[in-house]
Amino acid sequence: MSRLLAAWRHTPTHQRVWALAAPMILSNLSVPLVALVDSAVVGHLPHAHQLAAVAVGGSLYTLLVWVMGFLRMGTTGFAAQASGRRDGGALRQVLLQGLALALGFGLLLGLLALPLKGLALQLMQPSAELDSLTREYFHTRLLGLPAALASYALIGWLLGTQNARAPLAILLTTNLTNVALDLWFVLGLDWGVAGAARASVIAEWSGALLGLTLARSALRRHPGRIDLPALRRWSNWRPLMAVNRDIFLRSLALQLVFFLVTVQGTRLGDATVAANALLLNGLLLTAHALDGLAHAVEALSGHAIGACDRKALQRVMVVAGGWSLLASMAFGLFFLFGGQLFIHLQTDIPEVRRLALHYLPYLAALPLVAVWSYLLDGLFIGATRAREMRDSMLLAVSLTLPLGWLLQGLGNHGLWLAFLSFMLMRGLCMGLLALRLQRRDAWVTGSRQTTGHPVEGA
Repeated sequence: MSRLLAAWRHTPTHQRVWALAAPMILSNLSVPLVALVDSAVVGHLPHAHQLAAVAVGGSLYTLLVWVMGFLRMGTTGFAAQASGRRDGGALRQVLLQGLALALGFGLLLGLLALPLKGLALQLMQPSAELDSLTREYFHTRLLGLPAALASYALIGWLLGTQNARAPLAILLTTNLTNVALDLWFVLGLDWGVAGAARASVIAEWSGALLGLTLARSALRRHPGRIDLPALRRWSNWRPLMAVNRDIFLRSLALQLVFFLVTVQGTRLGDATVAANALLLNGLLLTAHALDGLAHAVEALSGHAIGACDRKALQRVMVVAGGWSLLASMAFGLFFLFGGQLFIHLQTDIPEVRRLALHYLPYLAALPLVAVWSYLLDGLFIGATRAREMRDSMLLAVSLTLPLGWLLQGLGNHGLWLAFLSFMLMRGLCMGLLALRLQRRDAWVTGSRQTTGHPVEGA
């Protein structure tokens, strides 16, 4: 206990955590801001199926993008460890590999998305109006997919170098551009649901181009030379691809859960799926804010592992964990007492408002339940322990899917109870794995190899 208290009182660690977390929280909050503005703008159009189309089409697009989250997470861990070793050549290699993977997967997913979209909509069984608008929104959003994936790789690499201001600039540029164009296209030009999609595409390309410019500038602070012939050897791709494979499977399982929530909600009616979308915007707001602290953990834990500094690693986890708990409590209280305003700002459709307010207590409980999985994600990513992340996610999904099936008779209440159970089980599974690794002193001594270079002590 005294060691934990001493770690919490270490002022320099608080300063390092917040130097990274504060810009990332600000930039991350701009991400759900886009969803909130989409809901607020489209939610004030006359029909519930217009808001539902943005919710369903957005969830399909988000499924594609978020399963590619390894492009950010894997890049962050390897870049952080290379930064801890002061290896400029490895930093360049990680950046180039991340961008190459983003381009390749962007093109591949664009080709696969069209047939998969039809299958997904068949499972959802939407109304004719909802089906038509969803297809229009989704097809337009696909034009921004390569840019969105490139931004993932760029943000992950910049964060791994402990540069939080550049990701802030990228995300703020992307999301504030999206907000401004959303208002103009939907309300000013009266383009409706299609206008919201077009705004997102233009914003995603703007962010990617800015990210390339900032990455080029950041490389000047990390002298080194990339070994281009080494990139032709599979051995220099294997560590990154292994980590990316495991994070991909983990992200796919996570997005499966969100997809099933949307599918089940859609079967309960247009108003229900729209109400759930408003509540999930609250979850996005919470997750992206708390992820700011998790991103700080990624960069600082990876740096500590690269430098083989156990004490620094412990301090980072104690300080970030304490602040994460306080922040999750604040979000829970906000949704409990200010949730009505939060819902009313997003829509004025009476039936959607009524349903969203009825299920609001579930949203208020989510931050305290989910915070631990966000924090531990940061630790596992910084340590490039993607296999353990994958295993814990698959275990959580396998344990809660039967529960979700059993609770179907409770309608939307059963859906939210199953979702809360999943988030709780996700944190518990990761926590048990983290304790097991701690007892083996494996966080530093057992770290995976980075691209092309082993971690000291591995």
